[in-house]
Amino acid sequence: MTKIAPRAPHFVGSLPPEGTPFSSWGGPAMKNFKPFKPLALIHKALIATILVASGSVFAQSITMASTTSTEQSGLFSYLLPEFKKASGLDLKVVALGTGQALDMARRGDADVLFVHDQVAEEKFVAEGWGVKRYPVMYNDFILIGPKNDPAGTKGKDIVQALQKLSAANGNFISRGDKSGTHAAELRYWKLAGADAAKGSGYKECGCGMGPALNIAASSGAYALADRGTWLNFKNRADLAVLVEGDTKLFNQYGVMVVNPAKHSHVKAQDAQKFVDWIVSPAGQTAIAAYKIGGEQLFFPNAAP
Repeated sequence: MTKIAPRAPHFVGSLPPEGTPFSSWGGPAMKNFKPFKPLALIHKALIATILVASGSVFAQSITMASTTSTEQSGLFSYLLPEFKKASGLDLKVVALGTGQALDMARRGDADVLFVHDQVAEEKFVAEGWGVKRYPVMYNDFILIGPKNDPAGTKGKDIVQALQKLSAANGNFISRGDKSGTHAAELRYWKLAGADAAKGSGYKECGCGMGPALNIAASSGAYALADRGTWLNFKNRADLAVLVEGDTKLFNQYGVMVVNPAKHSHVKAQDAQKFVDWIVSPAGQTAIAAYKIGGEQLFFPNAAP
């Protein structure tokens, strides 16, 4: 069998004398040769590229469970950029009915809550799920319905209006979603003595404020709404505000950090930064400055 001799390294031209600098090696193949950069520089550049490309992954962020009324009114689109300027934190909002938002926090899926059912909020804190409840702002509920008002509800008395709706079997769209608005609506029906007899026109959609208003607009029905969402609602059709100004229609919002003693992964310190900002003069001023068509949607009332 013929043995193949190992192939010797091939060099073009002669090797230079020992000690000759690498950059001065001769030979036509070496004329345009450029040495590699040191690996350390390549390593640093690679790390810098990865950090820039994935910077958003490592950005600090917190999750807030809140209501459809605050989200659909456009308030958060205005507030959150201001909060990020002040804190550097990103805040992700999950908009639900207040009852669902509280349940989300109980599961440990949120760091902070911004909702509007004071009775439920105080219970949430008393049971140890929240650290402390802070009042933030208020607006009011209003009864919306067809401009011709077939049930004759127009006025300033929400209880009397619901009594008339019940007697007339008027079409009424309830959110039916355990939200703060739904909880308020049920209180008003109870005061009207019609909580078990709301009339044959009463329907629950199990939906947010915007969709409920859309159903009411398309079917000529009545609905209880928060003023903020109504002012930002574009598909009004023949709907108008029929009942407003009743002190019972007051709508208070509160904010709470989820208790890290219940869920250790909760970002309580960053969540508290949002709470501290929203109740501070800067946050309260930002709330007051949010307007649609020159009309203020929410009125700050954090305790001094």
